[in-house]
Amino acid sequence: MMSANHASIVKTPKGANYLEQALLALEDGTVFEGIGFGARQQRFGEVVFNTAITGYQEVFTDPSYTGQIVCLTNPQIGNYGANLGDCESARPYIEGLIVREFSPIASNWRSEESAGQFLARHGIPVIAEVDTRRLVRKLRMGGVLRGVIGFGSDGAALVKAALQSPSMIGLDLATRVTTAERYEWGESAAKCSPSEQIGDAAEPQYRVVAYDFGIKRNILRRLVHAGCKVTVVPAATAAEDVLALRPDGVFLSNGPGDPEPLEYQATQVRKLIGKTPIFGICLGHQILGLAMGGKTFKLKFGHRGANHPVLNRRTNKVEITSQNHGFAVDPDSLRDSVVELTHINLNDNTVEGLRHREHPAFCVQYHPEAAPGPHDSHYLFGDFIQLMRDHQRS
Repeated sequence: MMSANHASIVKTPKGANYLEQALLALEDGTVFEGIGFGARQQRFGEVVFNTAITGYQEVFTDPSYTGQIVCLTNPQIGNYGANLGDCESARPYIEGLIVREFSPIASNWRSEESAGQFLARHGIPVIAEVDTRRLVRKLRMGGVLRGVIGFGSDGAALVKAALQSPSMIGLDLATRVTTAERYEWGESAAKCSPSEQIGDAAEPQYRVVAYDFGIKRNILRRLVHAGCKVTVVPAATAAEDVLALRPDGVFLSNGPGDPEPLEYQATQVRKLIGKTPIFGICLGHQILGLAMGGKTFKLKFGHRGANHPVLNRRTNKVEITSQNHGFAVDPDSLRDSVVELTHINLNDNTVEGLRHREHPAFCVQYHPEAAPGPHDSHYLFGDFIQLMRDHQRS
């Protein structure tokens, strides 16, 4: 590992059109040169990469990226601009963006502003003209690293700042991004293009209370589309207060940070098991795993992209899934007599889905709402509806 005083500079390719020099400094002493877009601000975070080809605005606005600087591996980003309809939350949550080429031109019939204007308006810095292949190889080989995006020429100072930034391990970010107050959500999923086929929305029949650990809007839309009346509650809501709303089911959302500091949230979920059907996604999956007696661990570089193959062990079918997580549930920490392992990641055999054997509770690590991503896993919202229907009958 190189010291901050001997930072290695990875030069921008010759002939690049410099607008303003920007630097990406990593905690191991590596400094990448590039050009700056977006906001002229210094931001630090865990540097991660996402392999999705499209859907960059959904990535920007996913609260699960809180505390992270995101490198997008698709070589050109920004060419279709930004619009309000593709936001997964009220604002971007990434700490910064790293790309190979950042398009100053936005060409799309849905575009309302350029991606650069969108990020600048929200104070997010962008560093472009970076050798993203070299950066991703480094993160894949050695694991994710803390980093800083800054302007100027003092790479050693930025490396020092990266070393002083907080580690993601042990970091509770869900309570930072959750809603402050309970609210109702009624918007359903809609077509974003004339050719998209999503079917008609079901009549609302089931009242669902959704825990907000950093919830994405398309999850809420999919719940409504499936036939749910959704009430969103803060992450620290007590189980007794949830049950007082007389829900037909409880949803546990995605979110950022390390799941293990969320002991209070896991305790509340443990109280709900057996009393109401439960469905969890991403961080919600991890919290349900903790509530069922399991443990979690940090992955070397996480899963972030829209093409991760997952085996459904109940159907023996493979789903191509959208994923964004840096932690996973440890299968050895769960008792087989209580928990069924339903889904497995075919790239590294990590846990992608769980189901309680005795009570109506299940969860998946990936994102079936798929924004961005494939639609192979939309059926899980129907499974949740069926679980609530069966629970009512029983």
